[in-house]
Amino acid sequence: MKRLNQLENTGERIEPLLKKMSQIGVDTFIVSDLHVIRWLTGFSGSSARMLLSPHRNLLFTDFRYAEQVKQEVDGIESIIIQNGYTDSFIEGGYLQGKRIAIQEEQVTVHEARQLGEKLEGVEIVPVHGFFYEFRAIKNGKEIDCMKQAAAISEQVLEQILPLISPDVTEADIAAEISYRHKRLGAEKDSFDPVVASGPRSALPHARPGTDRFKPGALIVIDMGCIYKGYASDQTRTVSLGKAPDEARKIHDITREAQQLGIDSALPDMSGRELDALVRGYIEKHGYGEYFGHGLGHGVGVEVHEKPRLGKKSDDVLSVHSVFTIEPGIYLPGKYGVRIEDTVVMEEGGVVPFQHFTKELIEL
Repeated sequence: MKRLNQLENTGERIEPLLKKMSQIGVDTFIVSDLHVIRWLTGFSGSSARMLLSPHRNLLFTDFRYAEQVKQEVDGIESIIIQNGYTDSFIEGGYLQGKRIAIQEEQVTVHEARQLGEKLEGVEIVPVHGFFYEFRAIKNGKEIDCMKQAAAISEQVLEQILPLISPDVTEADIAAEISYRHKRLGAEKDSFDPVVASGPRSALPHARPGTDRFKPGALIVIDMGCIYKGYASDQTRTVSLGKAPDEARKIHDITREAQQLGIDSALPDMSGRELDALVRGYIEKHGYGEYFGHGLGHGVGVEVHEKPRLGKKSDDVLSVHSVFTIEPGIYLPGKYGVRIEDTVVMEEGGVVPFQHFTKELIEL
């Protein structure tokens, strides 16, 4: 029977990877990134490595996960190591060929040097971003998992808004978000929740503080969870009581800009193109200097992955890619607004996962 966490036959995913390895001339690839390992196999443990080669594909972990790997992984051989990973690779004769690839963004210089010293006559080949293009295109089961993650976060948002009052703090609400994510079936948060009110709402990634909410304050709530290995990400901005006129104005501009992004996104656009359209709308209204981050990012087994949407991004928004559209306006010392949906690119444009209103709710 197919494992619940395995979203696609591992062999089907490995085959194009082996083809790319052949094209760049490497014989074996040491995979260190746990997100890639989960994407390939469904294994959710906190310690693992994989070896990819035309001869044999292996998943290595330690005794703590001996039973878990049996439950989560199907279609690939697993090895339970007794020593460190490098020594286990060498002692078992698992590293085949003369050119061994490593994930440049995951392996330290020390680890790479140590590996090279222990393997005589073998070239260690650092490779960057090898898996990005494969992970960017989602299959139906991956999309279903992200839709469910989004649905869980939306339920949590509905539940926590009535809790906001002058009697509680940002940290109280952030704790409720994390608790309720798990109560509704998520594994965990996909990132630490952002709950930022008043002047702190102008800090795009403010940590929740211990001050109590004040009447008239804008409140940015950025949250997401992991469901069966896949992330959600969403942001809404609300106010406690009636918001000041200027705050309502920048909320309206942000909401309209975000909807413009959703309406304008088409297959094969670049992240730079869509960013420019939305950024231009905000600039036209006089707030360009207050939108300082990119328009969005890919979402998958990580909450931030390819494609990127920003001023310098040439990443292509391909059919079945999943990414966020999240413009913001941040007025230092006063208030900030961000509105974010995660969307999937289809043949005719994008479809948002979120359905929660983007109108300004005055609690």
